[in-house]
Formats: sequence, structure tokens, C-alpha cells
Amino acid sequence: MSLFKIISRSPTLCQPKLRVASIGICLPKLTRPISSRGTQFTLNNGQKIPAIGFGTFQDPELQEDAVCSALKIGLRLIDTARVYDVEEQVGKGIRKSGVPREEIFLGTKLWCNSYHPDDVENALDESLVSLGTPYVDLLLMHYPCTFARGPEPFPRDSSGKMILGKTTYVDTWKAMEKLLKTGKTKAIGVSNFSKGELETLMRECSVAPAVHQMEVHPYLQQKSFNQWLRSQGIHVIQFSPLGNMNDFYRNTGWSKDVSHTKRIIDQPILQEIGRKYGKSTVQVALAWGVNSGRSVIPKSTIDWQIKENVEADFELDPEDMTKIETLDIKARFNDPSFDYQWRLYSDLEGIEGTVEGRTH
Repeated sequence: MSLFKIISRSPTLCQPKLRVASIGICLPKLTRPISSRGTQFTLNNGQKIPAIGFGTFQDPELQEDAVCSALKIGLRLIDTARVYDVEEQVGKGIRKSGVPREEIFLGTKLWCNSYHPDDVENALDESLVSLGTPYVDLLLMHYPCTFARGPEPFPRDSSGKMILGKTTYVDTWKAMEKLLKTGKTKAIGVSNFSKGELETLMRECSVAPAVHQMEVHPYLQQKSFNQWLRSQGIHVIQFSPLGNMNDFYRNTGWSKDVSHTKRIIDQPILQEIGRKYGKSTVQVALAWGVNSGRSVIPKSTIDWQIKENVEADFELDPEDMTKIETLDIKARFNDPSFDYQWRLYSDLEGIEGTVEGRTH
């Protein structure tokens, strides 16, 4: 029996009204009600987390209205990070939406230059000020590697190599555990960890991660790792749930050749399944994640795409889930290992073809 649990099915969401924001339009007119199951999962601390969320990577000038629209349309899981440099816009979007803070599951991530135990709480405090909230529902460690302390998010030496910090992710995690007692975060978790790194945390620390946010999509299914995470009661949030749809993976300095493969939405299998349900290939890819017991956080600043993402919460037949399994080519698009001077995902699939290059 799986350890994840669907805890609620929301009725069809009401059609929201048009709202004119101070910059642009917060929400479009919709011609029909939005259909969504409103699936949620239970974390190992009892918290409820929505299955469909909203990612805020990139496009800082658009995030305020995009977050507002996402919340008004019906999404309740908002994912951001300190290094995205959009927390202020995310907070403004939340307030502009009028949705009560307690109805929103808000997560952010601690960046690698703030991993020293003495810096962790101050870094969270800065995020809370930027977001305009007294707490977050989830605080994640963004990567397992530690960068040198200081204001520079990507500290480099004279040759351009990243300067690593002197403390470990275990030290950081122990500091994060203390934050649970402050009420500033309700849960803690990690992102981009290997199995071995997670095992180290669980062996040497007191609190098991509530969440592991990692790259998962039909091209990178990581079946055995996902099964292990579920057996440990660690919920998975899929970032890049649409694989190489984002041009970032084709344009970044460490772009891998595999990122130029056929886009997931162009796969005939997903197109065939989409026609069966009257859904788009994007919705099928997201539904695959939800039906696998994971949350997904697609990103978009376009209202009709956000609406489409909400409606990706639908049931797929077992035979269609099996068809999607055949798309697994173990293609990992997010792998800045050489830039970060840390062999990320060392015991996981998809690390072949990693190349050297700078993120920024």
C-alpha cells in the first residue's frame, strides 16, 4: 500500500471575476467553470499539500500578476526560492489576490550561500520580510552543496570557479530543524539531493525531510528512487514536470545535448492519451505526476496556461499510466554539477553527459 494519501476532492471551482490589477490584468474572463479534483496529499508531519502548484522561477517582472491570477483561478500551492529573486513579487501577488494566507501552501528555498548554521534563521527572516508573511509552510534546502558565506549568491574565485563553504548540509539541516520550534516554517525539506545524501541526513539528524523537490517528468521517471522516497514517507514535488519545455535548459552554460531532444508535448503517446480524455499533452504529463502520488509545480505567466494546469488534476486509466512509462529515457536536464563544484545526483539516473559551464 502506498504511503501517500489523497485527502480531499474539491468540487468544481467557481468562475472567478475579472480583476484589474495596478499593472496589467490580474485575471482573465473565463467562459466556463474550471474543473479540478482538488487533490491534496498528506505530509509526514500531518500537513496537507496540494497536488497542483505554481512555480515562480524566472520572469520577475511578471510574477506579481501571475501569482495573483494563479490564486484567483484556484491554485493553492506556491513555490519560490531566495535565489529566484522574486519573493517580493510573490508576496505582492498573494496579497493582491485577496486569498487568505492560511488557505495557501507557500514554500521557499534557502540558497547555498546561507547554509552556515549561524546564517540559516537570518536568511529565512529575510525571505519572510520579502514575502510579507510571518511564516512559510515549507522551507527547502535548495542543493546539498554549500557555497562561501556572504552576500554573493554565486561566489567565484579569480578563475571563475565556485568557492565552496566550510560547513556541510548536515550542519545546515540541524539549524533548519531548530526553525520548526519558532513557527517561522511549518515543515522542512530538501531539493536536488541524492539518495545517499538523504540517507546521511536521516541517519545523523532528528527530523526526516517532509519533502524532496526534484526533477521528475516522463523523460526522467526515477522509479526506484521515487519508490524509496515513498517508503520513507518523504513526499515528492516535481520541478520541471514538463521536462525540456523550458528554454533555460537549452540555453544555460551547462546545457546538455539531451535537452535538445523532442519536447515532451510533441510525444505521440501523450497526444493520443490527450485525445482520449479531451486534454492537452501538458495536462496529461502533469496528471501522470499527480496520479503517481506527487505534487507538480509547472510555471507559466500566461493566464490560459495557468488555467490549463489547474485542470490537469484528473484520473488516468492504469493502461495509460503504463504507456507513459515507456517514455522514460533517463534524461536529466537540470545538472549544474561542474559549475557548482559538486557531483550532484551521484547515485541517481540521468547524470551521463554532464558538461562544464556557468549558470550565471
